[in-house]
Amino acid sequence: MTDHSPGASVDLVGQARRFSVAPMMDWTDRHCRYLHRLLTREALLFTEMVTSAAVVHGDWQRHLRFDPVEQPLALQLGGSDPAELAAATRLADQAGFAEINLNVGCPSDRVQSGRFGACLMAEPELVAECVRAMREATSRPVTVKCRIGIDDQDTEESLDLFAETMLAAGVAALYVHARKAWLKGLSPKENRTIPPLDYPRVYRLRQRLAPLPLLINGGIDTLEAAEAHLAHTDGVMLGRAAYHNPMLLAEVDGRFFGSEHKAPSLEGVMHAMADYAERQRAEGVRLNNVARHMLGLANGLPGARQFRQILSVDACKPDADARVMFRALEAVQRPRLAEAS
Repeated sequence: MTDHSPGASVDLVGQARRFSVAPMMDWTDRHCRYLHRLLTREALLFTEMVTSAAVVHGDWQRHLRFDPVEQPLALQLGGSDPAELAAATRLADQAGFAEINLNVGCPSDRVQSGRFGACLMAEPELVAECVRAMREATSRPVTVKCRIGIDDQDTEESLDLFAETMLAAGVAALYVHARKAWLKGLSPKENRTIPPLDYPRVYRLRQRLAPLPLLINGGIDTLEAAEAHLAHTDGVMLGRAAYHNPMLLAEVDGRFFGSEHKAPSLEGVMHAMADYAERQRAEGVRLNNVARHMLGLANGLPGARQFRQILSVDACKPDADARVMFRALEAVQRPRLAEAS
């Protein structure tokens, strides 16, 4: 059984940061993470962002629920009240997360109105106060995820100041999305693509902060690109590329962690997810809540379109069960059998 005590967690998560899957709202829920963990044993997974207010004042056991097989798993919190973040961190510590991460990168209007996310890059001292309060509430690593700047900030001076303030506050690692966030004039979706990427700026920051671990994020679409970034950073974080083409995660353990275990096959993953879906259905979870994360598993294979259609349409029917997943698998197996015959 894996040891997830705080001391073991620090070692485990430090290694896992070499490759991580980004926190993505509405996507990296516990069903998505279960799928991703079937594909990679080693990578660090992240929850969706959850606000400290929701954890402290809501049903924290529901918000912080996860399957132990998801470890190593980081919780991403959003907030700007040090006392509230400390209280949420204590609950996260109790729940057993391997790392607690503070969101200083999300640019949505809803996040700004709550005074957290990317707008906090303008208030590094407040973020540092939050980090210190969180660190006092746990012995697990406390990290920050940020952008290279916001709006008209100078990305050299302001990012150096922000990062050095985090370092002084005792942050365990810094994840940097290599784009600015424009808080006015761009939607969250536009903020993921329109501001230009500046990877060299992140590389320079890593040299400045060493030996503090610095992990790079933003626009990394392939494992080849991820490997190239590792020449300049301590780790890489993939988001939408990993979500839309999850089978690429099957190569991560061998390529990034030197693991010799056999990479999972599509058939193996589908059967494991069918078993998982049936267990979830017994708890009242509808099949589509699980299947929606699996649409990209067959990308690039003959029959992939029918695979997606079966999972996206049939899984939404009220009586849908795991047989839907097996029908989807047959859609990509049939062309292979036809070629072999």
